[in-house]
Amino acid sequence: MIDSFNISMQKFYDDIILGYLNAFSRNPMSLLILVVDITIVIFLAATIIKFAKKSRAWQLLKGIFFLIIANVLSYVLQLRILNFLLGIVMTWGVFALIVIFQPELRRALEQLGTNKLTRFFGIDKDIANKTKEDIYKIIIAAVELSKTRTGALIVIERDIQIKDIIATGISIGSEVSPQLLVNIFVPNTPLHDGAVVISNNQIAAAACMLPLASDTDIAKELGTRHRAAIGISKESDAIAVVVSEETGKISIAKDGTLIADVKEDTLKKVLIKHIVNKRFDEERVSKIERLKNLDLRHNQKSENKEETRKD
Repeated sequence: MIDSFNISMQKFYDDIILGYLNAFSRNPMSLLILVVDITIVIFLAATIIKFAKKSRAWQLLKGIFFLIIANVLSYVLQLRILNFLLGIVMTWGVFALIVIFQPELRRALEQLGTNKLTRFFGIDKDIANKTKEDIYKIIIAAVELSKTRTGALIVIERDIQIKDIIATGISIGSEVSPQLLVNIFVPNTPLHDGAVVISNNQIAAAACMLPLASDTDIAKELGTRHRAAIGISKESDAIAVVVSEETGKISIAKDGTLIADVKEDTLKKVLIKHIVNKRFDEERVSKIERLKNLDLRHNQKSENKEETRKD
């Protein structure tokens, strides 16, 4: 096993490494090809590791790495019997892996052959569409919680990061799901107290502690959830959705103000406007402005060149 590994490594060195060095000596531009080659290999390795972590294969990969190290050490220390047995295990282990992990391999190949290819390589769909879908899920959860008069507080992070708030809660790191949001706020469960924070299109944490608004002009009848929602909206640009436990009414806290008793349509309009439209419209405008500035600079340079030629 070790001998074949040594032969493979020698062939890799002779054909690949020396081949690139010889090509680089003849044409320096081949360095670009080498960079692209290495980048693709690193990307594929990272993708395989990421995929393996989400399946049973992750523990197996660690076991394979251990066997390789043990095989190399047995060869170096001249433990011939152990090296022979490990060689047999690793040789026949490949066939065993194909049988044991056939479902995972089939799923990976199916993803390669379908429109899930971008998701397989970690390339998510357009962020604006993903954000809009997440907002719809939050609205579904808020409406469902409102029907059962289940108190809830959902904070949606925008441009200003609130990692200190996220750190006070229980990390979740899950895709936004209306079922999960509803389940979190079920009374007398470990996570129902505090706020859920949505960050980077994920449920970042639950049971988070928020700063309470202490302004004297805030209505005294407002409960702790509403004061916390106003507090976080004052200290950051986050938007908070509150469901009252007493009345089941939905409110929105934004820029230190509370919009009380909003209906589903109003909730949808406010969230889409301030989380999706405002953010991505500003990004489009800034891109257009950058392009215009580049065009102006290019035109100015051209005019300067023409004036220099005339002089």
